[in-house]
Amino acid sequence: QRPPERAVLVAGALMGAGDVIAQQLVERRGLRGHHGPRTLKMMAIGFCFVGPVVGGWYKILDQLILGTTKVVAVKKMVLDQGAFAPCFLGCFLAITGAMNGLSVEENWSKIQQDYTDALLTNYCIWPLVQIANFYFVPLKHRLAVVQCVAIVWNCYLSWKANRM
Repeated sequence: QRPPERAVLVAGALMGAGDVIAQQLVERRGLRGHHGPRTLKMMAIGFCFVGPVVGGWYKILDQLILGTTKVVAVKKMVLDQGAFAPCFLGCFLAITGAMNGLSVEENWSKIQQDYTDALLTNYCIWPLVQIANFYFVPLKHRLAVVQCVAIVWNCYLSWKANRM
């Protein structure tokens, strides 16, 4: 089963919003310097990759680890952050590089340059968010909740992935 369409749409919209914030507030490009195709690429990644993959992962995680206790939430967070996050982040960086037209060699070099810093930053933000998400939020709302919290994370990822 696919994740709810609304959550996938929210993921795409918020990936785009994160890119707009990155370009306007972090990079200070101004409206004339805003790179619209980049925002559209980030939205496409949200619609086609982030939304479906993360939404599907939450369903799998709920099937692997049953229950709703605090211990279950911690177990889900450990599996999410120990197994899923490192793979997801590598795929995200590879997809972004490919969409930005990097050759395989350039893309691999960029991933090597950005991956460790991005993963360490991930670990500063997501473990506590995910424990709360897995403990308090029903499965059908987890992707949307994470994407709302992720607006700052999406801004960081957009900036990191598009910095050449």
